[in-house]
Amino acid sequence: MNILREDVDALNAVLRVQISPEDYQGNVKTALEKYRKTAKVPGFRPGMVPFGFIQKQYGKSVLAEEINKLTNDGLYKFISENKLDILGNPIPKENSTSVGNFEKPENFEFSFEIGFAPTFELAIAGKKFEFPKVKIDDTLINKQIEDLQRRYGKLTSVDIAGEKDMILGKFEELTETGEVKEGGISHSTTISLEFLDKKEASDLLNGKKVNDTFELNPSLVSKNDADKAAMLGLKEDELASVSDKFQFTISDIKQMELAELNDELFGKLFMDGEVTSIEQLKTRIADDLSKMFSEDSDRILTRDVYNFLLEETKMEFPADFLKRWIKISSEKPLTEEDIDNEFDAYLKSLKWQLIQSKIFTENNLKLTNEEVIEHTKGLLISNYAQYGIPAPDDAELTESAVRLLKNKEQASGIYDRLAEQKLTTYFKNVVNLTIKETTYDDFVAIASR
Repeated sequence: MNILREDVDALNAVLRVQISPEDYQGNVKTALEKYRKTAKVPGFRPGMVPFGFIQKQYGKSVLAEEINKLTNDGLYKFISENKLDILGNPIPKENSTSVGNFEKPENFEFSFEIGFAPTFELAIAGKKFEFPKVKIDDTLINKQIEDLQRRYGKLTSVDIAGEKDMILGKFEELTETGEVKEGGISHSTTISLEFLDKKEASDLLNGKKVNDTFELNPSLVSKNDADKAAMLGLKEDELASVSDKFQFTISDIKQMELAELNDELFGKLFMDGEVTSIEQLKTRIADDLSKMFSEDSDRILTRDVYNFLLEETKMEFPADFLKRWIKISSEKPLTEEDIDNEFDAYLKSLKWQLIQSKIFTENNLKLTNEEVIEHTKGLLISNYAQYGIPAPDDAELTESAVRLLKNKEQASGIYDRLAEQKLTTYFKNVVNLTIKETTYDDFVAIASR
């Protein structure tokens, strides 16, 4: 067998696979002999079927199978031995005619297109990036403490609505003259004053009392159409035919009674004896926030470097080849329009894969089986701790981690997170970081960019 490479340009080439009779005749004959020994043909004893009969029955399909195997094996051996860095897989050359006749087999020749991965350089060493860091002050810590108290608190009924209370009541549709519409919309709902976006709504509801009835536009107390529809017990597409003229009657007002900062609450939040005082609670919260925000800061840095590399790294792709390869290899039928609509997103994903692969290869970054299992064990320990359950012994933990990694979707997520951690560590070592201390609100704004 002979394979010839013909370069079309820097990104595309054609591989011509030439197969002669001596390449396939021996294997075809061996395969047919196996058929002859096992074939069950009326009128012949097993193993006694004439070879000519078997060849006539199965010769063409066996030959096709052998030629296909020789072609595939030859292509990938050629690519490997010549260290060709290709994208996707070889595909049959468009508008080319194969040489060879399966009815009268002699020499065969098939042509395949390949697309080369682009060569590129990564210029991030020494580049400057901001590294946002949240200032953990008393205001932030006290807010976290209040959130914990609210989470473990209890709701009690009160007579007058305050700025963080929950109002229970009923919307009733009104006529243009302000009367309750007969057969109109009537639906009970809940409004949380704490989460209202519009000051006008907060001012209107704050101070209202149980049994108060007043006109209330549902748009004023909802975040969007979906929220408004839920408040009125409607489907979103039904809103167009409904006016905003409603009255609202308060049936109850619920206020959160904060949990006390005592041993009972500390026992619910932490393992026995970990936190026994308010000062220890503040220290623990500060440490937990610092760790959480540190991980968020790492993600922001990785995102910023990712965007920089995608923007600044120049690559040229064999676009026509890739579009044809996507169409041929897709599990579901794709039109040219389908491919064109998604092609930019595909190239972006492919570009990042190549960048990430280059970083891992050039810096000898690897994901070993041992560290994947240890990372998975750490995730399991965190899950146990979240529910206040002691982690099992190491042997059982390892067994659970191995079992979890057999789930393809779970394993993929774990590998992705570990790869991102290695990339983040690499970025932090090669770029220049400017630490920027920020408030929590500014940090959230940076993270959501």
